[in-house]
Amino acid sequence: MDSVILILGLLFFAFVALGVYAGVKAVGAAKRGVDRTISQARRTVEETTLRAKSYGQTGVGGELAQLRLALRTSMRATQEALQAGAAEDASLAESLGLFQRLSVHGRELDEELKKLEREPDRATVASLLPSLKQRTERITHSADSLRWAARDRARRFSDDSLDALNAQIDVEAGALRHWTVEPDAPVQGQGGGPQGDTSGRSQSQSRRSQGPGQEQEQEQRPGPGQGSGSGEGAARAITASDPRHQAGYPWQKAPRPETTN
Repeated sequence: MDSVILILGLLFFAFVALGVYAGVKAVGAAKRGVDRTISQARRTVEETTLRAKSYGQTGVGGELAQLRLALRTSMRATQEALQAGAAEDASLAESLGLFQRLSVHGRELDEELKKLEREPDRATVASLLPSLKQRTERITHSADSLRWAARDRARRFSDDSLDALNAQIDVEAGALRHWTVEPDAPVQGQGGGPQGDTSGRSQSQSRRSQGPGQEQEQEQRPGPGQGSGSGEGAARAITASDPRHQAGYPWQKAPRPETTN
C-alpha cells in the first residue's frame, strides 16, 4: 500500500513539473513572438519615416536619411537571401558568417547616422558626409556582392538540374518513339504463293474449256453461303450495325437519338 502511494505521488509531481515546463515554454514562445512583431513594426515605421525624409527633406537631413535607407535595404535583402539559401545549400554557411561580421559594421554606421540626424551643428555633419557616403558604399557593395553571388549559385544549380532533366526526357522520348514493324510472312495457298498461282491458272483453264453457256450458268448459280437470307454475309449486307452499340473511346460523345415531330 505504501509503495502504491509513493508511485502515485511521484507521478503527480512528474505531471506537475511537466505542466510547469510546458507553461514556461509557451510563455517564452509567446513573448518571442510579441517581441518579433514589435521589432518588425518598429522597423517598418522607421523605414517609412526614412523614406519620407529622403523624398521630402532637403539638405543634410535628407542625405543622411538616404544613406540610412540604402544601408538598411541592402543589408535586409542580403540577410533574407542568405538565410533562405543556407537552408538548402550548406556552402552558404561561411557566407552567412561573413555577413554577420559585416552586419556589425552596418549597425555601427546606422547608429552613427541616426545620431547625426539629431546633431544641431549642420556644418560639421556636412563635412562628414563624404566619409559617411564612402563607408555606406563599401558596406552595401559587400552586401550586394554576397547576395548576388548566392543568387547566381542557386540559379546555376537550377540550370544544371534542368539540363539533366531535359536530357533524361529526350532519352525517354526517343525510347517511346522507337518501334519496329515485322513484315507478315507469306501464307501458302493465297494469290501471292506458288499454290495460289497454280490454282488460279487451273481455274482459268477450266473456264476456257467450258462453253459460253455453261460459264454464264455457273456465274448465275449461287455458291455456298451466298443464298438469299441464308448466309452470314447477306445478313451483314442487309442489316447495318447500330452505331449506339459500337464500342467507342472515353472522349467520344454519345450519339443523340433522333427526334420526330
